[in-house]
Amino acid sequence: MDCVELGDGRRLDLRVTGPKDGPVLVFHHGTPGAAVRDRLIEQPAAERGFRVVSWSRPGYGDSTRQPGRRVVDVVADAEAVLAALGVNSCVVGGGSGGGPHALACAARLEAARAVLVVAGVAPFDADGLDFLAGMGEDNIVEFGHAVAGEELLRPYLDAEREQPQGTVVELVDLLSSLLPEVDRRVLTDTFAEDVIASMQEALRTGVDGWLDDDLAFVQPWGFDLDRISTPTLIWHGSEDQFSPIAHGRWLASHVPGASGHLLDGEGHLSMWVDRTPAMLDELLAAARLR
Repeated sequence: MDCVELGDGRRLDLRVTGPKDGPVLVFHHGTPGAAVRDRLIEQPAAERGFRVVSWSRPGYGDSTRQPGRRVVDVVADAEAVLAALGVNSCVVGGGSGGGPHALACAARLEAARAVLVVAGVAPFDADGLDFLAGMGEDNIVEFGHAVAGEELLRPYLDAEREQPQGTVVELVDLLSSLLPEVDRRVLTDTFAEDVIASMQEALRTGVDGWLDDDLAFVQPWGFDLDRISTPTLIWHGSEDQFSPIAHGRWLASHVPGASGHLLDGEGHLSMWVDRTPAMLDELLAAARLR
């Protein structure tokens, strides 16, 4: 895996795929996750001429931890990665825990021409939103520990890291409280392989990245959603138990000019299997690249 050395001495694990001269799609992985092969994104992206650029957020894999990082801090990392690659403009995507980081890019990354957010959470203090309502029990417990702080959250995540997750059966068992039937249906074959590989790489060196993501989500993100002017696409499914559709509905109504796709019958994972080509086509159109 390639890496980028940052000015503050940190390094980020980097993954770049697709045509070297294609428009750049910066993609922010979920939580926990890492910059490894993601065929559901990379294959349809390559078919549309995208060069996909992703990196493991600080604390995941071999990416250097950045204690106390906020969601907005991803923008400086994005600027450094794009500068290292000689890229002046891009589109941005993020799924699940990558969603808030994609929104940070919509707000602060000058190179961003359009942004796609899939099944992302809204801010923890979002006015009028019950953040935990509709989540599976595992996420309710996890975010409860995040609010309490690192002293309670770290041992919980350490215990979760020790749970078997190397097979589809083990992964489904691990995520059982979060998986509606529509998501269980798609968690097979190459998709399941890539999800497992991402989680294993993310947690190979410990839970620092996962912990810092969770702490960042329940603190102020460091930017104002109502100042976003970049075209932003919000996709969310009604059956999502990781980040319930109320989060997508809230984001669609609070990000200025957002295009909202709130879809009946889709889950947190099934959205990628069923809708990735359509999402990428809309992203291209929003950025006026086709």
